[in-house]
Amino acid sequence: MADPVSWLVVEPGWSVVDRAGDDLGSVDQVLGDEGTDIFSGLSVSHGLMAKPRYVPAELVGSIREGVVQLELDRAGFEQLGEHDASRR
Repeated sequence: MADPVSWLVVEPGWSVVDRAGDDLGSVDQVLGDEGTDIFSGLSVSHGLMAKPRYVPAELVGSIREGVVQLELDRAGFEQLGEHDASRR
């Protein structure tokens, strides 16, 4: 298993999995302020025709090279709202 990494290295396309390790989608955008090192959350793409969902930082469990694991199961992820492009 890879070592944990900072949110600052997360890139679009990284896998996003639920707390059991099942695939939910991929990182669309990393949201935060690099200058102050404040991580706000992620925009997660989860289907070809679906709009990305917003995952607040407090729901991110771990970040490892290429994979972001959430503190949610699939049902919890599906209840998250769409990403509002005005969020940064």
